[in-house]
Amino acid sequence: MTPFTSFLRRRSLLAAPLLLALGVPALAAKPAPQVQFVTSMGNFVVELYPDKAPKTVANFLHYVKSGHYDGTIFHRVIPDFMIQGGGYDAKLIERPARQTVPHEGRQAYQAGLRNVSGSIAMARTNDPDSAAAQFFINVKDNGFLDPVPIPDADPVPRFVYQGRTYTNVPRSSLARAPQLYGYTVFGKVVSGMDTVMRIRQVQTGPLGPFASDVPRRTVLIESASQIK
Repeated sequence: MTPFTSFLRRRSLLAAPLLLALGVPALAAKPAPQVQFVTSMGNFVVELYPDKAPKTVANFLHYVKSGHYDGTIFHRVIPDFMIQGGGYDAKLIERPARQTVPHEGRQAYQAGLRNVSGSIAMARTNDPDSAAAQFFINVKDNGFLDPVPIPDADPVPRFVYQGRTYTNVPRSSLARAPQLYGYTVFGKVVSGMDTVMRIRQVQTGPLGPFASDVPRRTVLIESASQIK
């Protein structure tokens, strides 16, 4: 190796530390996607985390980009719990949804996402893999909606659910316990939480196919669009 090539090699090794010392990142991180909701009661923006719940975020953005949420309503509002929308229009006619998305609740939980106030999660039926278009925003910390961490073993040696400890449980029996899967959190409200809190305060009651919790004043999602 000549003195000149040795000099070049030393410079290349110094390049990355020098950039960091100057405050210049060696590789810029890709910004998290953001979606703005324009509603009849104000606007809010949610930030999404594809690195923590990739299939769920991709599914949600598909509905955003296709215009599915435009003209839907928040059809379920429980003031000390959450607001839910994305599935029905103002006449309480359900919008057709596409294929459901696999449950990513435990993956997102292990990555640090929780059902805390301001977080957005997917609604589903008793089938953990049934989430489609409907979502909800937590308006308080709802830890009981988080997935229960289950060790990778069969039988499962030990896990705790709602303060009770279970031991040596066959894995097959856990598949019949959808409550253990929780709900997949995939983002959070980063601006406009005051709008969410206004929505939580609307008066509700029975209407159409629902026995309760439907806003008496229509809360319309005028548009949902990706802004970042």
